[in-house]
Amino acid sequence: MSDTDGDSTPLLSLDGPRAIIRLNRPKHLNRLLAEDLTVLLSQFAQIDADPAVRVLVLTGTGRAFSAGFDLGQIAERAASDTETESPGAAFEQVVDRLEALRMPTICRLNGGVYGGSTDLALACDFRIGVDSAEMFMPAARLGLHYYPNGIKRYVTRLGVDNAKRLFLTAQRIDAAEMLRIGYLTQMVPMDRLDREVDALATTLAGNAPNAVAGMKRAINEFARQALDEQAADTRARSSMRSDEILEGIAAYKEKRPPRF
Repeated sequence: MSDTDGDSTPLLSLDGPRAIIRLNRPKHLNRLLAEDLTVLLSQFAQIDADPAVRVLVLTGTGRAFSAGFDLGQIAERAASDTETESPGAAFEQVVDRLEALRMPTICRLNGGVYGGSTDLALACDFRIGVDSAEMFMPAARLGLHYYPNGIKRYVTRLGVDNAKRLFLTAQRIDAAEMLRIGYLTQMVPMDRLDREVDALATTLAGNAPNAVAGMKRAINEFARQALDEQAADTRARSSMRSDEILEGIAAYKEKRPPRF
């Protein structure tokens, strides 16, 4: 993945069944501004509505994945006498929307991940990061009570003890520790990053899209202890009469890759 010169709102590209969204403010470590959040929501809606898209790769330009939401905009609201929607509420909406996408998502962590972007990456289904990466959640140092869904994601995906450590101490951790606590799915040298992301994206895009979307939804609902049992049961029953299962069984018998 080549870098793009100059800062801009996030860039979306399509490559067959793969969508790639690149945060693109490298001069500022890909910090996110309010307009970036609006663009991300639009891009998520576009790819979610496109049945040809079967996997999303989210990454950043330059030496960091993202420095999180712009602190200047947070400071402006904190100093204002006018009550407006908090930046955290807008950011939470973006991250929740990312987590709810029907297709599997991979965060390609090309470098450090800081602040709110730690939750953005955590909302992805897989996180493949370089061995030079680090993460830092500074909310406690900034006097910021993080939005509830972000805390919940940390707890359900990393466990209570790790969530407390990262939020309450505001300590930086390196890539090896990110892997140990389960934040990273895989840690690789920079020269292997694209190869491993490509391999996983190819695997995910080759599986049955409806079955994958339904199971992803159920897994996320189980994690939040909010399973819609009736909907999950309906999806499971429907899959037994679907074109996907007919093709999957035929491919298995014929000893060939399925064509979903």
